[in-house]
Amino acid sequence: MDGSLHDLLDAGIRAGLYPGCAAGWSVDDGEDAIFTDSAGFLRLGLGGESALPETWYDLASLTKPLVVTTLFLLARRQRALNLDLEVGDFFPGVGPYRSATLENLLTHTAGLPGWAPLYASGQAPDNILSVIKNLKAVGRPGGQVEYSCLGFIILGWVLEEVLGLDLAEAFLQLVTEPLKLSDDLGFNPPVSTDPVAGGALHPDAETQLVRNLGLDPATIPPWCLGQPDDGNARFLGDVSGNSGLFGTIRGVVLLGREYLRGGGLLLDAGEAELVAKCRTPNLEQHRGLGWQIGSSPGCSAGPAISPNSIGHVGFTGTSLWVDRQHGSVMAFLSNRLHPGHRETDLHPLRRRFNALVSGLRS
Repeated sequence: MDGSLHDLLDAGIRAGLYPGCAAGWSVDDGEDAIFTDSAGFLRLGLGGESALPETWYDLASLTKPLVVTTLFLLARRQRALNLDLEVGDFFPGVGPYRSATLENLLTHTAGLPGWAPLYASGQAPDNILSVIKNLKAVGRPGGQVEYSCLGFIILGWVLEEVLGLDLAEAFLQLVTEPLKLSDDLGFNPPVSTDPVAGGALHPDAETQLVRNLGLDPATIPPWCLGQPDDGNARFLGDVSGNSGLFGTIRGVVLLGREYLRGGGLLLDAGEAELVAKCRTPNLEQHRGLGWQIGSSPGCSAGPAISPNSIGHVGFTGTSLWVDRQHGSVMAFLSNRLHPGHRETDLHPLRRRFNALVSGLRS
């Protein structure tokens, strides 16, 4: 354990950024050793039970690269998918989004809006494509980066169709079981047996978004411990391509290691290289396949890690960065939304954490 890293985690607790957190890192792509630390509390109102490295956190949008991108690569390996396939090849009735490619979806350049409260449509989950197709496009495919949860919801459905499994089962069979990570990553976490970090007791941020659209916040699906913070993911049965994955710090770091330059136990070097290529160099954000690139302006990577690093953050207070040039993996998990939403910017802490880990390299 590095003292300066633990001091940083504690500083976030004292500043009120989050009630609990876990951090994990691996600094040499030639070694299997990973390091973990934790601070704060699992949930409030439990007599001060401490957060542990074994605590499961709502990983929120880390679902996008860890689940969707990983499964896409495995489906591509089976020649079931390729980047040039269009949304219309799977779902002909999606209106203006038919010509968007899977690459567009993975790079957030499909022209889809960023978000919509699908649960407020009055449609059942099985009929939700009829809602998405009527949403106004923000641009033509490939024309701009618009970070879109809806695009990854569609990608999740594509993967389920080609793999013949629901997303949770596909992730279990094809990713976590081969990597021996089933006790560290998955949908629907084991709240009865394992420590799970508390989430938002009321969807304050989502309530305001729904009200801003003139819709009824009462349509937001109720939440309980072990369910994702994202209302659309709960609406879709707690399993979605945009959110719903939970995990421990160990699981996040070890799956992150699959994306180092040489690949890992599951992914090969070519697959790791494929996702890390910047595909939007002239647009406002630099994006790979499901991953943000470290050179993206204003991102959480910070100047201490290489600009060709790949990473992602989650709304619940999570982040993962893979410095492919130096062989380092840096993950930070917190439950900043418990018990209520915090309007806090965690990027400064994430950048400082990445810098401290980078300083540990031999």
